[in-house]
Amino acid sequence: MQYIIMCGGPRSWKPLQKVAGQTLVGRTIDLLRRNNITDIAISTNDNNYEPISTEFGVPILNHDNPMTWDGFVWLRAFYPATEPTCYVNGDVFFSPEAIRTIVETKTDDIEFFASAPSFDKQYIKRWAEPFAFKVQDIDRFFACVATAKKLGDLGRFKRIPCSWELWQVIKNTELNKINYKNYTVINDYTCDVDGSEEVAKIEKIQGG
Repeated sequence: MQYIIMCGGPRSWKPLQKVAGQTLVGRTIDLLRRNNITDIAISTNDNNYEPISTEFGVPILNHDNPMTWDGFVWLRAFYPATEPTCYVNGDVFFSPEAIRTIVETKTDDIEFFASAPSFDKQYIKRWAEPFAFKVQDIDRFFACVATAKKLGDLGRFKRIPCSWELWQVIKNTELNKINYKNYTVINDYTCDVDGSEEVAKIEKIQGG
C-alpha cells in the first residue's frame, strides 16, 4: 500500500510548521519509515515542498483532480490513486503509536482514523479531529467522494463536506451526526496543528 501525505489546498503551509525543530510532514515521513513503509509521497501543488522532497527522497504528486468544484475544496485533496492508498493528513502531529496503529490496522475496504470523546488527558483540542483514510477499494472510495459532492450541492450537509461527512457517506450512516464508534479511534496527543498555540502545547507535552 502506498502512503500519500496530503499537503495541498489553501492552507498548504500548515504541514510545514515546525514542532521541536522538525516539520510536521517530515515527522510523519520519519514515523512511517520506522514502521517499514517505503512507498511514500507528498500530494501538493505548493513549490515550498521541493526542499522536503529532496531532503527525504520522496516524490511530489502534483495533480489537477478531475473532481474539482467550487465550494468543496477539501474533497479535492485526494490524489486520484489507482492502487490501495492510505491518505494521511499532512498538518497532523502524530504520536508513534498513532502511526503504528494506522500502519497495522487491516481493512479490505476503507478505514477512517480520528480522535473521539472522551479525549486523552493530554489531548490538545476540545473537539474530534480526522487523521487518515486507509483505502483498499479505490473505486468505491472515489465514488463516495463524488456522492458527498452531490449531497453538498443539494444542501444535505450543514457545512461544506469534510472528512466526517465523507465518512458518513462511506458508512451509509445518518448525515450530520457523527458516530464515534464506527472508525478506528486514536486518543492521545496526536492532533491537527493550526498554529503556534498547538505547537507550544505539543512541545510542552514532549518536553514533559
